[in-house]
Amino acid sequence: MTDPASSTPGPQPLIGVVMGSRSDFETMSGALEVLSQLGVAHEVRVLSAHRTPHLLASYAARAERLNLRCLIAGAGGAAHLPGMLAAFTRVPVLGVPVHSRSLGGQDSLLSMVQMPAGVPVATFAIGVAGAKNAALFAAALLASTDEAACARLNAYRAAQTQAVLDDPYFDGHPQALAE
Repeated sequence: MTDPASSTPGPQPLIGVVMGSRSDFETMSGALEVLSQLGVAHEVRVLSAHRTPHLLASYAARAERLNLRCLIAGAGGAAHLPGMLAAFTRVPVLGVPVHSRSLGGQDSLLSMVQMPAGVPVATFAIGVAGAKNAALFAAALLASTDEAACARLNAYRAAQTQAVLDDPYFDGHPQALAE
């Protein structure tokens, strides 16, 4: 498993993955795995909207200067991280609600999805599924202008389809499932 303090070596990162604390890594590792599988250069940071607000604002400004295509931000509880990033940058922010002990991540989800008009945060499902889908969405953004990224995303999707078709319980005849 990748250490959250690391970045993808090599090419300039295109995606920033940010989490509010190291405890969010369990959820955000889903995004990192998908980005790595798709060969998307990314960097990882732990920044707190509450404990390091000045560093968060500085990182948001840096994201624009480095031409990051989007930020994937995971946070739990009050989940201010994605909204604060969105307030400080024009780089699209993809929010991932982290499962919380007290309300199961519903508090995180509502904090992100109820952003006021004018400060958008694209919000995904609670937990690892949301982190993976945020990474896939980020890859789709890249694929709209990058043929190599498009080919990798298409191959990823084709592999998902093939995994279903190869399942021993799938009889190979989609019409049989409709009956």
